[in-house]
Amino acid sequence: MPHSHGPLGVHAFKGVAGPLALVYAGLIVYASLFPFEGWRSQGLPFWSFTRAPWPQYWTEFDLVSNLLGYVPLGLLLTLALEPLMRARWAVLLAALLGALLSFVLESLQSYLPLRIASNLDWGLNAAGAAIGALVAWASMRLGLLAHWSRFRERWFAPHARGTLVLLALWPVALLYPAAVAFGLGQVFERAEEWLGQLLQGTPYLDWLPMREMELQPLLPGQELLCVAVGLLCPILLGYSIMPSRWRRAVFAVAALAVGYASSALSSGLSYGPLYAWTWVSTPVEYGSWLAVALAAALLWVPRRVAAALLLLALPVSLMLLNNAPTSAYFAETLSDWEQGRFIRFYGLIQWLGWAWPFAAVLQLLVTLTRRAPVSPAS
Repeated sequence: MPHSHGPLGVHAFKGVAGPLALVYAGLIVYASLFPFEGWRSQGLPFWSFTRAPWPQYWTEFDLVSNLLGYVPLGLLLTLALEPLMRARWAVLLAALLGALLSFVLESLQSYLPLRIASNLDWGLNAAGAAIGALVAWASMRLGLLAHWSRFRERWFAPHARGTLVLLALWPVALLYPAAVAFGLGQVFERAEEWLGQLLQGTPYLDWLPMREMELQPLLPGQELLCVAVGLLCPILLGYSIMPSRWRRAVFAVAALAVGYASSALSSGLSYGPLYAWTWVSTPVEYGSWLAVALAAALLWVPRRVAAALLLLALPVSLMLLNNAPTSAYFAETLSDWEQGRFIRFYGLIQWLGWAWPFAAVLQLLVTLTRRAPVSPAS
């Protein structure tokens, strides 16, 4: 029976923790079993990996990713369970559920040729879930959730939950290698290839619309515009839920810094730390300055106008990006993610990079059609 007490915002946060935990668990399943191909049996019990020798080859990346990947799951599960039972039982059950999920997925990985079931991975995943559960318990004891609720009420408009989730996912989506800096949503070319392979040998292949002209690389001016819009998207999305001008300015600076940091991290992971900033070309520099100028000029627009402007800008960016091909060098980079050490995250981050602009469009439509009155920026 519920026993928690505190601000309404805290209860609201805990109320969405359950659905978020289910979504995150689904993402873990996707990332752990991708690409879902080549299932076969090795003639061993599914639990045989628990008795296997300690892995001889591992990297710091593997250790850290397996540990940290389950921390959010343990945290969300604890927040979801805490209103239903005592906090210590919620922590214990969340840790056990995280360990159980990892055990099931490691067992299934033993049937996939591109995956190796590992008792080390299982232990690290279980430890990550336990750490997340303890972090949630400490956050509740210290009142951090109540502080976040008060911060959200001061900085953001009501009904901003969906937009905040999108803003939190934007830097994660940028980790997926992009052919154009900050260019999320370049999906049509790969979707055409996938549909062509799927319908090969069927009469439905003729139904696919064919491009009349070959894809042409972006001109420098077009790339500059894509960079500017790509950086401006999260800023305008933030403006749509923030009425205060000075808070908008702080947010815009933070968004620019986070965007550059995420893109540098993606480049460093792909090519090595020495090449973390090689993606900053002349169009990227000028596009970034254009985004800064537009962000400053739009500080005074009402929230609904900010949402409408972004709704107009996103299709322009998507049209430009999806009418340009990906280079062979970029395709080689993606193959490293698909088959290398990033395979655990490739499927998840790939879908985030593809889907983020389209999810933003849906969220903007919800914002613009909401009946609640919207006050102008102050």
